[in-house]
Amino acid sequence: MFTRRLVLAGAAALAFTASASASDWKAKYPELTFAVVPAENASGVTERWTPFVEYLSKQLGVKVTLRIANDYAAVIEGQRAGNIHIASYGSASFARARLTGVKTDAFANDINADGSTGYYSVFFVKASSAYKKIDDLKGKNLGLVDPNSTSGNNVPRFELDKLGIHDADTYFSKVVFTGSHENAMLALSQGTVDVAANQWTSDNDSTLAQMLTKGMLKNADGSAMKKDDFRIIHKSAPIINGPYAYNSDLPEDAKAAIAKAFFDAPAKDKAAFDRLSDGQKKGFHPATTKDWDGTIELIKFVDALRKKKAS
Repeated sequence: MFTRRLVLAGAAALAFTASASASDWKAKYPELTFAVVPAENASGVTERWTPFVEYLSKQLGVKVTLRIANDYAAVIEGQRAGNIHIASYGSASFARARLTGVKTDAFANDINADGSTGYYSVFFVKASSAYKKIDDLKGKNLGLVDPNSTSGNNVPRFELDKLGIHDADTYFSKVVFTGSHENAMLALSQGTVDVAANQWTSDNDSTLAQMLTKGMLKNADGSAMKKDDFRIIHKSAPIINGPYAYNSDLPEDAKAAIAKAFFDAPAKDKAAFDRLSDGQKKGFHPATTKDWDGTIELIKFVDALRKKKAS
């Protein structure tokens, strides 16, 4: 009896300690800010992410607030200042954050429908155009996304360099940063640019696919554009899916709770999870910060190109 009482008392003490520990981090962080980059227009981002953020709030027991960043740099600087606790990064923006000393730790990335965890940077043109390869586009207009976008700037410049185009800004008549993946495709559809860099995982999993589903791309006569109205003329090597990362300074219990909530999402709130990618992802893959070490080398390469041009 005496031993049993000790065991029960010990178990109760451990449970109390665990509960107190959880309460400690929640008392310190009664609200967490989750930031995402504007891959699509602000209303689209809100509609896509709000159910998932509400799920996180329920699972974590604290309010999680969605912040739609103006650009990739805003996510980086928000985490640097400690104003953003959880962030959805692109591979290049996460590498940039690390290179500039932001205390951020990756804990997950997306699993694609086929089980892979990567995607591609592609160059799109209109299928009605005469352009079949990058060489056909000298002196034309190129649409990029954001200076810190992986598939929308950094990898495209790396790919162009491999093709012998070491200075995109002189090879093309104009290089335009459109601000989001959606804007790049809109610029292409409207003829503002002749070729657009963008992200692509499969025909059914890309910014283009999402926009076509929403009827956002129109022909000159107002009719809806289709997948066959666009052509990919160049595809990069695979890129690791961008990470979800939390502030390094968060308590370990908070980090563990956040990661668990992500990994449990497909089972605990399938509707909210599926909304994130229109049902094109299988779940979240456990990841570590070192998984993006290779992307840091890419960023250094692009920085070197920029410095070479400036000199």
